[in-house]
Amino acid sequence: MSLKNKLNENLKQAMKARDVLRLSVVRMVTAAIKNREIERQHELDDQEIIELMSTLAKQRRESVRLYQEGNRPDLVEKEEAELVVLEEFLPAQLAPDELAALVAQVINQIGAVGLKDMGKTMKALAPLVVGKADGKLTSEIVKQQLS
Repeated sequence: MSLKNKLNENLKQAMKARDVLRLSVVRMVTAAIKNREIERQHELDDQEIIELMSTLAKQRRESVRLYQEGNRPDLVEKEEAELVVLEEFLPAQLAPDELAALVAQVINQIGAVGLKDMGKTMKALAPLVVGKADGKLTSEIVKQQLS
């Protein structure tokens, strides 16, 4: 079942169950997908949808951080709840040690030797970790292994 079909099924289930949070998040994702399809003038495949949903999840994490700094626990709770629903549709996140092993493997494959090869390493790594690891964490691990 494609990710788009899974989202539509979840939308129907959320409507039937009157699950306001899930309904809101799935509608938000569906709207973002439609907007991206209009922008790119083609139907998105599962990989592109995962990239889009990863971006939405990253936005939620950033909002949580900012709301915590601004002492807004009500908004933190809302964003965290939305993030939980979003993460249900994303692939399982890589553990830091799994990510470090993957980074080491990519570094060996492309022959990166220093920080000057960080861009090349990140470019090779990006398709392997999209939706599975936070870009900031990935960047930190790459920087650590290249220095």
